[in-house]
Amino acid sequence: MVRPDEDDPALRPVQSAPALPGAHPLFDGDTALAALTAELKGLADPREIRARTVAWLAAARAEAMADIVAGLASHPRKGRETVRAIAQLTDATVRAIHHVAITCLHPNLSPTEGERLSVLAVGGYGRGEMAPYSDIDLLFLLPWKPTGWIESVVESMLYMLWDLKLKVGQATRSVDECLRLAEADMVIRTSLLEHRLVCGDAVLAQSLRERLLPELFARTVPQFIEAKLEEREERHRRQGGQRYVLEPNVKEGKGGLRDLQTLYWIAKYIHQVDRAIELVDLGHFTRQEHTTFWAAEDFLWAVRCHMHLAAGRAVEKLSFDMQLEVAARMGYRDAGGRRGVEIFMQDYFRQATRVGELTRVFLTGLEQRHLYRAPLLERFRRPRVAPGFKVETGRLAIADPETFFTDPLNILRLFEEALRSGILIHPEAMRLVAQNLHLIDDQVRADPEGARIFLDLLLTHGNPERALRRMNELGVLGAYIPEFERIVAMMQFNVYHHYTVDEHLIQCVAALAQIERGELVEDLPIVSAIMAEGKLDRTVIYLATLLHDIGKGRPEDHSIIGAQIARRVCQRLGLTPSQVQLVEWLIRNHLLMSDVAQKRDISDPRTLRDFAKAVRTRRRLDLLTVLTVCDIRGVGPNTWNNWKAELLRKLHRQTADVLENGLEDVNREQRVDEARRSLRHLLVAQGWAPSDIRAEVTRHYDSYWQGLPTDTQQVFARLLKDITADEIRMDLDPDLRRDATRAAFVMADHPGLFSRLAGALALVGANVVDARTYTTRDGYATAVFWVQDAEGKPYSAERLPQLKRMIFRTLAGEVVPRDALTERDKPKKRDRAFRFPTHVTFDNEGSDIHTIIQVDTRDRPGLLYDLTRTLAANHIQIVSAVIATYGAQVVDSFYVKDAFGLKLTQAPKREALERRLRQAIREGAERAEA
Repeated sequence: MVRPDEDDPALRPVQSAPALPGAHPLFDGDTALAALTAELKGLADPREIRARTVAWLAAARAEAMADIVAGLASHPRKGRETVRAIAQLTDATVRAIHHVAITCLHPNLSPTEGERLSVLAVGGYGRGEMAPYSDIDLLFLLPWKPTGWIESVVESMLYMLWDLKLKVGQATRSVDECLRLAEADMVIRTSLLEHRLVCGDAVLAQSLRERLLPELFARTVPQFIEAKLEEREERHRRQGGQRYVLEPNVKEGKGGLRDLQTLYWIAKYIHQVDRAIELVDLGHFTRQEHTTFWAAEDFLWAVRCHMHLAAGRAVEKLSFDMQLEVAARMGYRDAGGRRGVEIFMQDYFRQATRVGELTRVFLTGLEQRHLYRAPLLERFRRPRVAPGFKVETGRLAIADPETFFTDPLNILRLFEEALRSGILIHPEAMRLVAQNLHLIDDQVRADPEGARIFLDLLLTHGNPERALRRMNELGVLGAYIPEFERIVAMMQFNVYHHYTVDEHLIQCVAALAQIERGELVEDLPIVSAIMAEGKLDRTVIYLATLLHDIGKGRPEDHSIIGAQIARRVCQRLGLTPSQVQLVEWLIRNHLLMSDVAQKRDISDPRTLRDFAKAVRTRRRLDLLTVLTVCDIRGVGPNTWNNWKAELLRKLHRQTADVLENGLEDVNREQRVDEARRSLRHLLVAQGWAPSDIRAEVTRHYDSYWQGLPTDTQQVFARLLKDITADEIRMDLDPDLRRDATRAAFVMADHPGLFSRLAGALALVGANVVDARTYTTRDGYATAVFWVQDAEGKPYSAERLPQLKRMIFRTLAGEVVPRDALTERDKPKKRDRAFRFPTHVTFDNEGSDIHTIIQVDTRDRPGLLYDLTRTLAANHIQIVSAVIATYGAQVVDSFYVKDAFGLKLTQAPKREALERRLRQAIREGAERAEA
């Protein structure tokens, strides 16, 4: 039965969104209900009525959804029309089910006053915005306590919605209950803020609307604003606190849809507005700001809709594999040396930045207006600020905007004054700056005073990252350094870099400032000492740190093109020719030290000599060391570890010795003699007999003495002492100083030993970061691996017995690594999205006595085993292996000889070996994917 009040056009509920052109008949309420009534004609059994209703609606919804999805595909970057259409489809579904419930299942010809029922949409559904798999949040509104008839109607409606496989959130409450519960619960209050009548008693729904404002909303504005600001802060903290996280949450993340919704909630709570455009008339937004919001919301909704459709369920995290899918759905293609997914994510982050900045300006303004209480000291003594500025509600504001912007350099002075005074910038000042970015033109960029202010921001106040980040978010940094604008919000599609390029550079500057302030002396003693000496050119190191990745996102090598770009920027900033040259050299070589430390055997004298020749002076070495440390620390929170720290310290220390004492300081014979002498002293101190010491120091070839630290040689001395031919001895030691467990093995040498050990370690989930293997003069293998667990840490003591057992079983032949690794070798799902073309190179110049084989490819647990097994099968002796991992990518460098102890000098043999290595990688990957 149709309720009388539903026949009144004045009380008929308003649709949430206009119907799409050519939309499904289900959207036309009268037509749909007539068709459904005809479908149910003659049915009397409630179960049959319900089943036929569900079947009819399921088919109709599937057709209508197909139309909506097709509409999204025709304009894949605009989602507003889609989410409104889905909300409208949901309205039609709920109305149809309500109609069946009150006319077919529970007809009530003479309802009492207490049997009035309103069905309200609340939350996002109430706002008229639904992604394909969003929850349907319903409020069944009653005048008083529920009657038996109302309970039956609600129950039948819910069963039919559930039978349609829809996820429903629901509550049944009276008007008084709504007010009482909303008073105590902010979630309920927020959902009621966006309530909307879908069907049922319109007068009852209107009574709730009329009571909410005077009885609740009007008297609790400050409380609501404060709660929403705290909720926003906590939500951002949960999502990582960064706008530029690798896998952002489109709904809850910083700059996501929830930030927009928070703005609407507060605006509606204070001003009872229904649309964002009304905030323009109220003076909260300019028309341009509203246009920015409109475009950002449209884009973010499109992303969220594509995510739901791609997953077939509600997902909010834009994971790596989902980024690829959504980018393709939204029509992004590879261009200009960049992948389509990277271009998509740059667009995403730029939209998120706009949302975040405009929301922050709006919310901070409301906070100032409704919540601000001046500190007691400020009431009696106002902070002193430079001419042209004032302090307003505790923030740095522009005294007279009209005169302020007559000198565009005042835009830079605003950030300088904020740093100098320590006062946060007023939201209105930020808004004015964003509106006047066009004033920063070539004349401003060429002005020496502008260069002085910018360098002052960078060098004078001790926390430049604060100013740089705010300048970047408002667009000032990209306007003043146009070359920087290209990398703003630029994502690097790999799991290694945690931030966008611009945020990475600012993180690096923050790390440099921390080092200079002396906050990291314990963790970074060498670079802290370098900065504390005060001998480095601070202008050079800060600009090199800020600009070192400015060449990213181009087809050319970013180090080379970045150095050329940096030269132009530095010349514009007025640096001297020698300073410009030094910044340019640092940026061109900013990966050199990291590559040498992590991809080469720095115990090899040739490595050290070549690196010393490249840096040439102690000043360059110190500058490059500082830049390298900042670069690695700026990649992400867990990228820096003691292993990398120890490698860089060793490389810096030994290179400094070479530069100070000459290249003869790395003479092979001299280093062998020193290593033997160090071990002899250590063994004497431990009480070894002279004959045993003499036997040990004469037992090894020269390569052993220059390749291992003394503490590891002492472990091998102990393991080798009195060993028999059939024994396997092992020593596992968590080396906290290097953040790795040292696994040392001694046994009779035989072919393929290195590979079997690598397989055993892979089976227990150990990641090898460095390895050495040598053979004694009397035929024993001395192999040492430095391994880390999945978290990049040394193995805990309780896991060492399991590690030992697996290694012994593998060496005894009880476990065959190739078979056992099959189940464990699968790459992580999130890593499958990355492209890592395989590169195999042979270098006969990087070492005096070895060929260096470098393999750069996608990482997986069994990769090292496959590579070393292939080398062993081709009679290649592995002397040392250095493994550098960059997220899902790995670079394995092997120092090898052929079966006769010679370099691999014959091209045909190298080409054949490369083919077999590539085949092993390909077959291993296929096994892992199978």
